[in-house]
Amino acid sequence: MAELVIQNSNGNDVTTSLIVAQVFEKEHKNVVRDIENLSCSESFNRLNFERITYRDSRNREQTAYEMTKDGFSFLVMGYTGAKAGEFKERFISEFNKREMMLKDDDYILMRSQQILQKRVEAAEQRVKALEADNAAKEETIEIQKKELAQAAPKVQYVDTVLQSVNTYATNLIAKEMGMSAETLNKRLKEKGVQYRQSGIWVLTSKYQNKGYTKTRTHTYTRSDGSQSTAMLTVWTEQGRAFLHSLFKTR
Repeated sequence: MAELVIQNSNGNDVTTSLIVAQVFEKEHKNVVRDIENLSCSESFNRLNFERITYRDSRNREQTAYEMTKDGFSFLVMGYTGAKAGEFKERFISEFNKREMMLKDDDYILMRSQQILQKRVEAAEQRVKALEADNAAKEETIEIQKKELAQAAPKVQYVDTVLQSVNTYATNLIAKEMGMSAETLNKRLKEKGVQYRQSGIWVLTSKYQNKGYTKTRTHTYTRSDGSQSTAMLTVWTEQGRAFLHSLFKTR
């Protein structure tokens, strides 16, 4: 049997719609449907269910949900039968066991060390990925000399804005999260974080003045040789941390 209760990226004990579907022998899409059709308050839903994504066997991004003990109990309330009753007891027992463990000092220390180790490993992986990316660029630099000369304004733009130590373009953060910039922008819009205005993405009033983004002016050369400018929104380190926290990728 699958592990019934897991710890999410924030160290909280949860189960998932995928685990529930497997254990209760239901199609996952039906479990997702049950969650999305629950007759509970918005505040209860927000506190006890978290939308996540996963890759299916065909590498397509699909929706799933993480849920707390209370969320799980609410969801399976209507699942009936002797077998269903047995599984409910096992899930609740596992949640209770983990809650008791959270009161143990040795367990708390161990979890703190595990979380720290995961963060160190994630940071090391990001460094390795950047090093590999830089190595690949160096291998192709001779082939691209002519193109780079023609695209000098773009190269300067990448060096001064997209690769800035203090700011990050949306596509770079999206790459860290394993998705495209288009997908990230769409999901931020769905969560009410931003909207599109005059061709650029702008934070909604709730998230403005928090230091998450900066607006940069980019000067470039048109094909006819004339100079023009464009506005670009980039994310600060604080904004980058906010996005990772929002989508639970750390």
